Amino acid sequence: MNEYRLELRGVSKAFPGVQALDDVTLCVKPGTVHALMGENGAGKSTLMKCLFGIYKMDTGEISLNGEKTIIHNPLDALHKGIAMVHQELQPIPDRSIAENIYCGRYPMKGVGPFTYTDDKKMNEEAQRWLEEVHLNVDSRQKLNSLSISQMQCVEIAKAVSMNAQIVIMDEPSSSLTENEVENLFGIINELKSKGVSIIYISHRMDEILRISDEVTIMRDGRYVGTWEAKELTTDIIISRMVGRDLSNKYPPKDNKPGEIVLKVTELTSILPKSFKDVSFELRKGEILGFAGLVGAQRTELMEALFGIRNLASGTITLDNKPINVRRPADAIRNRIGLITENRRETGIFGVLSIKDNVAISSLNAYRDFGVVLNDQKIGKVVEDSISRLSIKTPDHKTRIMSLSGGNQQKVIIARWLANNPEVLIMDEPTRGIDVGAKYEIYQIMIELAKEGKAIIMISSEMPELLGVADRIAVMCEGRLTGILPREEATQEKIMQLATAFKGGEVAV
Repeated sequence: MNEYRLELRGVSKAFPGVQALDDVTLCVKPGTVHALMGENGAGKSTLMKCLFGIYKMDTGEISLNGEKTIIHNPLDALHKGIAMVHQELQPIPDRSIAENIYCGRYPMKGVGPFTYTDDKKMNEEAQRWLEEVHLNVDSRQKLNSLSISQMQCVEIAKAVSMNAQIVIMDEPSSSLTENEVENLFGIINELKSKGVSIIYISHRMDEILRISDEVTIMRDGRYVGTWEAKELTTDIIISRMVGRDLSNKYPPKDNKPGEIVLKVTELTSILPKSFKDVSFELRKGEILGFAGLVGAQRTELMEALFGIRNLASGTITLDNKPINVRRPADAIRNRIGLITENRRETGIFGVLSIKDNVAISSLNAYRDFGVVLNDQKIGKVVEDSISRLSIKTPDHKTRIMSLSGGNQQKVIIARWLANNPEVLIMDEPTRGIDVGAKYEIYQIMIELAKEGKAIIMISSEMPELLGVADRIAVMCEGRLTGILPREEATQEKIMQLATAFKGGEVAV
């Protein structure tokens, strides 16, 4: 029996102006979890796309169970026993869960040309795979009825259903709760026991050290090395990822909150099972964190502030003046910006350039005589943003879809910086971003606060909230259960408040 299930050797891949991979090696043993780590832009996802047949590598070879092979496209990869759970979900929202799981390989029945999809078999089998990943939903319901975390579980069920021998998981836990992560790890251990090899990409160090058998680290498109996970610590991994010591995860906090900028009073959603009677204040130069478990309605509240969702009652006051936000254009006009949680679906315009993605929210500011767009002004703003945020790209004409997830997020931040917001809402701003890029985004947030911007940050990572926020507001089941000053906040107190609202009243 061959020592390795998979061998990638000498893999190189270049895009116009960028050498994405340079002589990379990856060897994965049967029945193991092999973590692939590196900063955003290190080439992890590009390497996996070469393996899965999405990209054609320029040089290099692939061996499966000791035999050299060529993978022509994703369907070929699936036939050869390789499945991939992508970082950015690619669902068909208006089709059923079962149809998403079996897309391109529907079970058929009938004779000769009179064949058609066997819906009964497909739904029954899909239900069985959903049970395998402990997702308690009906396989016949539409995918768009699920949360992002549930959609992620459907993608994992799809990979499991293919009986693949190699499963690539690119940031599979980025949108999962702690309980869902435990469920994911249970699935991974079941797959391992069946001899399946898992390639696991994540920026969460605790996960890597807990679930992995071996760790390969990449930096700037090159192979750094492979080590047994038990030999590594978080500090060692970070040092080898970034090529330098990164002892402080959070920048110094030297912003000073001032007068009240935004006041929200008894906001209630028009939907019965959403947020209700939420009141809070936001100060100039403040970073106000929002914590809560899945279903806390934090995102829904912020979408209402931005005009995406309708309100039944409540008032929003900005700079001591009541404002009426019925749609996003109203929020933008009042200098309120929103960076959404789901980058791919509601954040980027994938087929457009970096330049277009940055300028899209502030085009009126770059019109000459109110009519003609000043291309030179837009270009200057975009180039300044690329430099300020360290966006890795050949130039501003590059399509945003070709960038790594972290660099896409930086472009979205640049979009709102170009709009010069007074209030910036950031929903999971560091989701799927490596530790080095996170630090840069924290620095940007603190610098903006020092300039007097007021920032609301939703995060599912409590250490992040404790490290960056000046105060932390906690929600539970649509209610604001408390606001903790930075000096009083602890993970225990946050969790108390995040589970405080039970049976129609606050339980603490």
